[in-house]
Amino acid sequence: MQRSPVEEALPVPGIGERFRRGLAGGLRTSLTIVKVTFPLYVAVDLLKGTEAIRALGAFFSPAMGLFGLPGEAAFAFVAAFLLNLYAAIAILVPLGLTPFQVTQCGLMMGIAHNLVVEGGVLQSTGTRGGILTLFRVVAAAVAGLLLHGAHLLGWA
Repeated sequence: MQRSPVEEALPVPGIGERFRRGLAGGLRTSLTIVKVTFPLYVAVDLLKGTEAIRALGAFFSPAMGLFGLPGEAAFAFVAAFLLNLYAAIAILVPLGLTPFQVTQCGLMMGIAHNLVVEGGVLQSTGTRGGILTLFRVVAAAVAGLLLHGAHLLGWA
């Protein structure tokens, strides 16, 4: 098999160099994640006992109750939709959710997360980013309703 001119021009780094680059990249990524998740976790943990969080949770409770979730979980969905899953996890952890509720959030957030950035990427490819973003939100809601229904019936 013949090698292309590009493959011949670029030497493959040794295992030590590849390990060093991978470790450095992994540490940079981990630091970025910690910079987002730690402040959110601390903020939610400090706020969860306040009247403001209770009032907002009560406001979102009817909508979140459709999925078997407490109203406070709405904050995690906002973080997942606008930021990323790490931010959402940082908000979910101090809420003390049940295993089913964590699964429910994981399912729905896995379908619809990082909507702003991914919608922009979809738009830049020539697709209808807004329509596909709306589809992801609707699909997450339908999946959440189905899982909650299965849970109520004792199937999940």
